[in-house]
Amino acid sequence: QIPFSREIYIEEEDFMENPPKKYFRLSPGAEVRLKYAYYITCREVVKDTTGKIVELRCVYDPESKGGGTPDGRRVKGTLHWVSAAHAVKAEVRLYDKLFTLRDMNMMEAGKSYKDYLNPDSCVIIQNALAEPMLSDVAPGTSYQFLRQGYFGADQDSRNGKPVFNRTVTLKDSWAKIQDKA
Repeated sequence: QIPFSREIYIEEEDFMENPPKKYFRLSPGAEVRLKYAYYITCREVVKDTTGKIVELRCVYDPESKGGGTPDGRRVKGTLHWVSAAHAVKAEVRLYDKLFTLRDMNMMEAGKSYKDYLNPDSCVIIQNALAEPMLSDVAPGTSYQFLRQGYFGADQDSRNGKPVFNRTVTLKDSWAKIQDKA
């Protein structure tokens, strides 16, 4: 059971103020489904003095719990989310390829393997927000984080402060569409 509350968080990339065609995530006036919850529609975008988006004001359809509606309407976008009131902070370690060169046998003459180290081979996200059920995880337990990949609970996890290591990424179909443009 995932708690639902008045204030929720979604991934930053799940919202665009001026989306292109075939963007089925949240945008002003658009309706999407919250995974395991309700349909929501973005009504207002709130920005700070620098123009950065700080809040989205949405309405939800209480008749749409679980993805269906009495009128039969369907939406194409489904977002994962977390309740602001119930979220737990976690450390997330995003591991990627160690080298920027696909085949280290193809190194240029006079270069060292150090010249091909990927600076983003390990990105650590402090204070990521997770579902409350993940607050006390057993090290070694595996999870799929929707649209993010597969993660294992690290031995550094402590009660109330979980640590997750990404083990496998997922394909991003939206990134493929953007690359074609």
